[in-house]
Amino acid sequence: MIFSFPAIIFNIGADIESMGAVMHLLFPQIPVFVFEIAFTCMILYAVIKYTYVQLAFILKWLCLVLFIYLIIPFLVKVNWGDVARHTFIPTFRFDKDFLAIIVAILGTTISPYLFFWQATMEAEDVSHEKRTVVIDKLFLRKLKIDTYTGMFFSNLVMFFIILTTGVVLHDGGIRNIDTVDQAAKAMEPLAGNVAYILFAIGIIGTGFLAIPVLAGSLSYIVAETFNMKQGLEKKFTEAPGFYIVIIISFAAGLSMDFFHFSPMKALIYTAILYGLTSPFMIGIILHICNNKKVMNDSVNSRTANILGFVTLFLMSISAVALIYFQFK
Repeated sequence: MIFSFPAIIFNIGADIESMGAVMHLLFPQIPVFVFEIAFTCMILYAVIKYTYVQLAFILKWLCLVLFIYLIIPFLVKVNWGDVARHTFIPTFRFDKDFLAIIVAILGTTISPYLFFWQATMEAEDVSHEKRTVVIDKLFLRKLKIDTYTGMFFSNLVMFFIILTTGVVLHDGGIRNIDTVDQAAKAMEPLAGNVAYILFAIGIIGTGFLAIPVLAGSLSYIVAETFNMKQGLEKKFTEAPGFYIVIIISFAAGLSMDFFHFSPMKALIYTAILYGLTSPFMIGIILHICNNKKVMNDSVNSRTANILGFVTLFLMSISAVALIYFQFK
């Protein structure tokens, strides 16, 4: 909770700033802070007002906006042979900047808050349906399909975001981006007006998708730590502490803009912090999943353990290497 709180707040703040900045590009006559306050109030209202089922329905459909990122590279000239070569034969450098990005990519892929979000969403589903979960092979198979599908598409979207940045901005000679609106603005003359608008829509849609998940995850972490009543299916009066944490996280994230934090740096530092703390979470989960006193006969398979420990090893080595080069 100690490490997740600042990281998630920075993440929320960076998303709010990015949404406001991109919207300001589309409607320059309206100040950025007006959009930031409007987006914050809209999302906060939806989280508090709507039931878990309604909110989950909205978030599932919002996921479709991520496919916008798959379209953008096809609107510009791309050397796909070059892309394939660098995808399967990457170049490694052992220095502070390169390792920071590696740790950030790993951290934003396997973020600690996602463990809480996915676990509590399963519990919310069960609570809503008012049924007792029978942990059988069919149930576990459905969970695996759901998880693998989500992992595949999230990594596919991330690949195309990196690809878009590389073939549009980097190849266009733009190597230093401090804000998301700079990236969007730089994309317009290089990739055309359509790509620019799609990129802007993607940023706004991603913010609507990510911010409720971030705030909800943080609230679940705090509520479980202090044994508070929790749940998005509960009304504000039934779980006031849970919703107050969400409100505080929104307010703290929104205030970042007034302290002039760079959203791009905030996103990178947040991802690095996730990357440094994730190995501890993975280690704990591997311990639980191999403990027969907890899992009975449903302990991890050999394949799951191999993949889990390889992930733990790679993330730990990356984190240690980054810390070493940071103080070298």
